[in-house]
Amino acid sequence: MPYRTLRSGHVPIRMWADPAEVEPAALDQLRNVAELPWVHGVAVMPDVHYGKGATVGSVIAMRDAVSPAAVGVDIGCGMTAVRSSLTVEDLPDDLGRLRSMLEKAIPVGHRAHKTPIDPSTVPGLRERGWYDFWKGFDELVPAVRGRLGRARAQMGTLGGGNHFLEVCADDAGAIWIVLHSGSRNIGKELAEHHIETARRLPHNRDLPDPDLAVFLAGTPKMDAYRRDLFWAQEYARRNRALMMALAQNVVTGFFKGRKITWDEQISCHHNYVAEEVYDGVELLVTRKGAIRAGRGELGIIPGSMATGTYIVRGLGNEQAFNSASHGAGRKMSRNKARKTFTLADLQAQTAGVECRKDAGVLDEIPGAYKDLESVIAAQTDLVEVVAHLRQLICVKG
Repeated sequence: MPYRTLRSGHVPIRMWADPAEVEPAALDQLRNVAELPWVHGVAVMPDVHYGKGATVGSVIAMRDAVSPAAVGVDIGCGMTAVRSSLTVEDLPDDLGRLRSMLEKAIPVGHRAHKTPIDPSTVPGLRERGWYDFWKGFDELVPAVRGRLGRARAQMGTLGGGNHFLEVCADDAGAIWIVLHSGSRNIGKELAEHHIETARRLPHNRDLPDPDLAVFLAGTPKMDAYRRDLFWAQEYARRNRALMMALAQNVVTGFFKGRKITWDEQISCHHNYVAEEVYDGVELLVTRKGAIRAGRGELGIIPGSMATGTYIVRGLGNEQAFNSASHGAGRKMSRNKARKTFTLADLQAQTAGVECRKDAGVLDEIPGAYKDLESVIAAQTDLVEVVAHLRQLICVKG
């Protein structure tokens, strides 16, 4: 679908969504962003919806500035997926025990590991440099210095909300593990600290929305934010790598005695900042609910608990700043979902998927999300589909 242009502010807003179908509050947020003097361009993904400060599903390219709220509070949130040599014929009819084993190995919700995991003891974990990574914690802002123990214990944990761990099958019958998570509480605390710091800076006093407060290049506050931001993004990436290794080992143990091979992992952030060049200008590109989709780059676009996931390959569309959607996107708030749907609705909409079907995940019901097929169809000039996955097991906090 060719993009539409929304004229507002001093830069055009390129939309891979129909403005008539986007809630007015989200359109107002996009217009506010376009008015910022540091903005070079804005691209809007088909899963766009209202968020804090900046919409979820937006890509904002800035010159010499960055807005912490435009990144989101779950810094580095993203996806990882890997295909196995298993097929659907290898799975038992009852997947309850495998789900229980995954939930036992990987804490969900607010839970953490009772003892921080030593990465050197995890078979198959390829990540290196753990000592240097944790040493970087000492350089973070003083506001989080007392959180080291918790950050270590939460490394390798899923979290709650829309985060998930899934066992899926593609259309050819191959079994995949797919997970969605971020930087846990440490990323949230860093984000909230810097959002509040930015709001108090003099150059942000007259912004159309205080939540769009920015840090400016060449200032100590920007340097501190970038240091903490990139550390949190690395935390999120390592968190997913550790969880994936734990999940793979659970699957291997479940099929004890059977040799299982794994393809190369696919991994992508969708709440993050990257330094990229467009129109010959060095920019700080913020993707909040969007993945990078440079030419040939693999990405992951999930739906909801029972509507599948797409593995995609980027087409390198620079009009979208080499980006694509991060998922289906919510079409109603969590409160509205809880008021709109019943547990019977949840059970019906997740039929055939081994997952929670209780009130604690009612706000994650598939009906609260946009139609994934329509979202994929709206970005055929951004990505091409590589594989379609359907959920067999979905673990949520």
